[in-house]
Amino acid sequence: MIASFPKNNRRNCAIAALGLLVALSSAESSLQAAPAVRLPRFPAQQSAGVESPLPVFELHSGFWVNLHHFLYLQARLLNGNSSSTGSPRGVAPPDEPPVSLIDFPAEEIKVWRAAVAFYARDLARRDLLVNGEMEMINNRLAEMENCTELQGKTSADCRSGLQADLVETLDRAAPIYRAHWWAEQDRTNREWIAQVAPMVRQMGQTLSAQLSEVYQRPWPPGRLRVDVVWYGGPGGAYTTFNPVHVTISSHDVRNQGIYGFEVLFHESSHALASAVNEAIASEFRNRDKPIPRDLWHALLFYTTGELVRRDLAYGTMTLSTLQGSDPSNYQPYAARFGLYTGGWDRFRGMLDLYWRPYLDGRVSFDTAIARLAAAL
Repeated sequence: MIASFPKNNRRNCAIAALGLLVALSSAESSLQAAPAVRLPRFPAQQSAGVESPLPVFELHSGFWVNLHHFLYLQARLLNGNSSSTGSPRGVAPPDEPPVSLIDFPAEEIKVWRAAVAFYARDLARRDLLVNGEMEMINNRLAEMENCTELQGKTSADCRSGLQADLVETLDRAAPIYRAHWWAEQDRTNREWIAQVAPMVRQMGQTLSAQLSEVYQRPWPPGRLRVDVVWYGGPGGAYTTFNPVHVTISSHDVRNQGIYGFEVLFHESSHALASAVNEAIASEFRNRDKPIPRDLWHALLFYTTGELVRRDLAYGTMTLSTLQGSDPSNYQPYAARFGLYTGGWDRFRGMLDLYWRPYLDGRVSFDTAIARLAAAL
């Protein structure tokens, strides 16, 4: 089965909870995984013995989060910025053009341009990932997806508490976005969820257990919220942590098919990676060496991609799921989209030499990190 959505979508939101071996409430669509196959990838003496809860993804196509990111995109374009980036997520897809307002009513043009200008003055100059206020805005708008407005006029639960000028901007832009772009973008989001859901159901339990074992951390308990948006920032996806919240683009060409599955688990693995960050920092400090920027991130991409490649080779994902692709020729995301270029070009060889043996179960976590630090 694939995720189903209620026909009556008056509140412009879609929730698909991908519950791997977990039955969710009847108010949500649930997906159950086939029993996971534990592959002999990590010998017992190397295993951290981490007890990991089963992964439960709750995927949303929410109106306000999508409007926020779409205005962020239009404002970036107005400011002369690219809609995407080639680093650190590899080759950038073609730039999006600004939306056309031809034949729009004059009042709609005025309101929409004012909203874009509001974002362009400040918000579009901020990083969606590392800016605390942008994280707070994204989290709060995600919580408001069932509301038709953000000022609390219809319900006290719909009083967002966000800055008044931002709330006014979003409320005024909402009817225009809903009339001209939302239906198509929501459809794209839902199609992405339906495409990725069978892969999560088929291989997600195995992959989450492997990632927990690699990083020696349990999978985050409870439901991990994923907001699927038409535009997901210059990198196509990002993860924030208060609480863990994944935002991922359904439109980005790098997030399609099996790569959407890999990116979903790459982003989720950020919640497990604190041990990697700490170990890298400690080892380099002990050697009185500067900590290489983004080594930890390259390692995360490498790990998820390599585990997906191995799982495909073991046959835990079928050719029908991959729509005719040959799993023996699978290129992980980082290699497929040229991530190991620029500042990351030296990382791939080091990860092959010193991190891969840990994934093979031939050396310990500490030994792998120490060898990386010695070599870089």
